[in-house]
Amino acid sequence: METSMTSEQRLLVKLQQLSPEKIAEVENFIDFLSQREQENQQLTAIATQLSEPVFQKIWDNPDDAEYDNL
Repeated sequence: METSMTSEQRLLVKLQQLSPEKIAEVENFIDFLSQREQENQQLTAIATQLSEPVFQKIWDNPDDAEYDNL
């Protein structure tokens, strides 16, 4: 394979060499990775939303009010 090929081009060449059954496995794996990434993003968003009220209580106090003006 030529070194100047992009990652996508190299993957396409490799996919073209696979049997239909293996291509189905690759597709399933890609779907799995995409789903896991979406779930990780959702968990991060949920954790952020849940932690905001806790941090709000910690950060919003008279002792730290001076830092609000920085």
